[in-house]
Parts: sequence; C-alpha cells; structure tokens
Amino acid sequence: MSEPGTPTFDQLRIFLAIVDTGSFAAAGRKLNRAVSVISYGIANLEAQLGLSLFDREGTKKPQLTVAGRALLAETRTIAQGIDGLRAKVKGMLDGLEAEIDLAVDVMLPAERLGKLLRAFRHEFPTVQLRLHVEALGAIVAMVLDRKAVIGISGPLSAGVEGIESMAAGLVPMVPVAAPDHPLGRMDRIAPGAGRNHIQLVLSDRSRFTEGRDFSVSSPKTWRLADLGAKHALLREGIGWGNMPLPMIEADLVAGTLVRLAMPDHVGGIYRFSSIWRRDTPPGPAASWLMDQFVSAGKGDRDQEGLGDV
Repeated sequence: MSEPGTPTFDQLRIFLAIVDTGSFAAAGRKLNRAVSVISYGIANLEAQLGLSLFDREGTKKPQLTVAGRALLAETRTIAQGIDGLRAKVKGMLDGLEAEIDLAVDVMLPAERLGKLLRAFRHEFPTVQLRLHVEALGAIVAMVLDRKAVIGISGPLSAGVEGIESMAAGLVPMVPVAAPDHPLGRMDRIAPGAGRNHIQLVLSDRSRFTEGRDFSVSSPKTWRLADLGAKHALLREGIGWGNMPLPMIEADLVAGTLVRLAMPDHVGGIYRFSSIWRRDTPPGPAASWLMDQFVSAGKGDRDQEGLGDV
C-alpha cells in the first residue's frame, strides 16, 4: 500500500480557497492566480494524497467528495496554525509597539481595569494607549475593523471567524430595581411580573447586535448605550434591569437598589474573553496586557444558580 505524499502549504491554501469561494475561478481571484494555476495546484494535491477531493462531474460548482469533506477540518487547522506562526513572527520582528488601541466591554469591573492599566503604564512607560469602552458586539467589531488590536469582549465574540480568544474571567449579572419601584416593593415576585414594567436595556449600534435582544423579557423597554446612565435611571426607579454585580454592590448595601428575586429572570454569568485578529496578533506590550486580563480573570467564580447569559 503506497504512502501519501506531503502537500505544500500553497496547495492547501488553494484547496481552502475553492471551498470558501465555491469555484476555481473565484479561488483564482481571491489568491490572484490564473484559473489554470488553481486547477494545476489541486491536481497536484490530489496526486500527492492519492485521493479525489472534488467531484467535477455534472455540476458547474465543484463539490467536495467524501474524502474532501473528511480532510477539510484538518486542512483548516494546518492553515490557521501556519497563519498564526507567520503573524507571531512578524509581531516579534516589528518590536515594541509605539501605541495600542484597547477595546473593553463596559461590563468589566472598573476597579480591575484601572489596576491593570496602572500596571501597564509602569511596565511600558513609552507605549501610548487608547482606551475604548464599548458595549456588546462593538468590541468584536472594533477588533475586526482594526480599530483596536486587542479587546476584552463579552460572550458575543464566541465563534466569530478570524477572531482568536482566551477566557478572561466573568461577572454575575443580576436583576435590580429601586426600593420604591413596584417590583422592588414585592416580597414575592410572580412569574411574568417583569413584563408589566419598563425594562432598561443596554444596546449598541454594532453590526453584531443589530436587531438582536439579550436577556430582554419585557415588551416595555428603554434602550441605552451607556451603562452609567442605566445605573442612574435604575436608582431613580424608572425601570428594572440587569446590572453587573460589582457595579451595584454598594447600592445593595446602602439600599439604593434591591436585587429582584424573579423566578423567570434570575440573571446570569457574563463571560469575558481577551480577543485579537488571527492575522494580526498582538505585539509584546499588547500581549503582556492581554495576559494580565487573563490572569486576573482566573480568580473569578461562578455563582450558584446562574447560567451563562
């Protein structure tokens, strides 16, 4: 039984380009190659492996064979690994950054953010930092659009193509209201009671959350793009809503807000990830900062009874 040959990285790129674009011609345009070069590359790859990867009979679009489908995931893994290696080497050759754009989810506790940025200033006094505090999908959008080299994002970054991530902690989200709000005065809140009152909802204008709602249960909503404004309106008794627990712990102690025991809306765990573009890995200073966020998040613990938001 003959042994398969070793494909070149260029052959694997051609294979993935055909799969992603749907045709040999489109793959040629993507890679800036002639169609004949694409066909020759695939023919050589199939010869190296001893397998037919595409069924070209009776269809205008090349269809993956059973063997092609079986090898697709492995090929993507290899390609991503090579891309990551090349990008990392480029970052090392480029040296220390002159400046860094950092996008941070507004849910991240301010005390943690301040502590880590103070350490960053001490460690890298020559590196300028631009801090962008955003909500929901805006962090992912800024990283994808290269407006930020790294981001500390909420759960919306999961599974986004082209984004790499590492877990960076969590924060409990709990429903609260002012003590004089109708829900705040209830000793026992019936299922569905929240639908009768205004829910204050954090929103953003990024393409990742356009037209989508998260943890919204009331048809009566006020939508705000600023978490501080939401906090203030909650304290004024205008509505009820979810807030990160560290931000309102002092209010719960002082009695300016009360935690709502809503049987159908108990809150949840909001998980953070440190994210960056796969093709643009962070340089030395940004990598150090990202590692600090990851390390700080390792001490966070889930709360019993709360699932992921």
